[in-house]
Amino acid sequence: MNINSIKRRTLLGAGLAGASMLAMPAVLRAQDKSLKVGVYGGYFKDSFDKNIFPDFTKATGIAIESVAEPTGEAWLVQLEQAARAGQAPADVSMMSQVAMLKGQATELWTPIDMAKIKNASHLLDRFINKYPDGRVAGIGAVSWYITLVTNTDVYKEAPTSWSAFWDPANADKLGLLALVSNSFLLEVTAKTFMGGTNALDTEEGILKAFEKLAEVKPNVRLWYRDEAQFEQALKSGEIPMGQYYHDVTGLAAADGHPVRSTFPKEGGIQDSGCWALSRASQKAEEAHIFIDYMSQPSIQATLSRKVGTSPTVKRESTDLTDKEFAAVSSDIEPIIPRYDLYQTKSDWLNQKWTELIVG
Repeated sequence: MNINSIKRRTLLGAGLAGASMLAMPAVLRAQDKSLKVGVYGGYFKDSFDKNIFPDFTKATGIAIESVAEPTGEAWLVQLEQAARAGQAPADVSMMSQVAMLKGQATELWTPIDMAKIKNASHLLDRFINKYPDGRVAGIGAVSWYITLVTNTDVYKEAPTSWSAFWDPANADKLGLLALVSNSFLLEVTAKTFMGGTNALDTEEGILKAFEKLAEVKPNVRLWYRDEAQFEQALKSGEIPMGQYYHDVTGLAAADGHPVRSTFPKEGGIQDSGCWALSRASQKAEEAHIFIDYMSQPSIQATLSRKVGTSPTVKRESTDLTDKEFAAVSSDIEPIIPRYDLYQTKSDWLNQKWTELIVG
């Protein structure tokens, strides 16, 4: 289960291999009303096909044809090209935040009519994705956390701050994500040492963050792309500290491995995906019914229990117990990635990252 639960993020973040993976539809059953829904492939799609979509069809009479999205930007490109030809490979798709911004630039997303989203009042504000003029481009589908993880045999006490990464006592002990755009370590640096992520508003601020982040280099054993490789090294104690997915670490701990996930006082890193409606879709009515259904606190709670995602709705609106909530989330204010930078300054950031951090 762990390997699969890891796979779902790879599709979103770095977009590693597999862009050529074909989007294969799984038809549930043909009915008059239907909706094609793009979901990250593998674990996510399997979980939705099993735990969510059949109940949606029962409740609404709308059949779901789920489509496995290829990784990274490939799905955005497919949706863009198809929309130009008036086609929609999926009506509604789960999209990364950077892909949402790129799609906004070409008006790819049909604005969501919030009057038709009865459950909108439950949503956390940060999960309502807006065009610059205020139209709603997408609604939070799922979210998850990257936290500070440690091996409990090596670290008897849990660290309380991300600043542990900079502690000289942790030389050669860290496993960190290898890309600027999936590690979000600039944001961690800004929140921990520079008063917040708005310190990254200017190139001067970003360079200061790079300079500060470069100080962790002697402590880094592995800049990892392969999540399973880091997970193994964390469990064995070979690499006893780093950043990793909160829910996956919790599953490993529940399986008896000596690992823990900690939400530092500066907050965990919260990443997320949005539901968005292609402008070429003819199914706006069904799409609104679907997005509203998915925004119900009870459905968000089911996702937390079955898929390990953090609710996109206010905690108090769900029936999650303290233990269930803690398994996927935290009340500590999160570090929200500066997705805008990965859209507007992607090449420059990658160049500086290679030059100053991992090179």
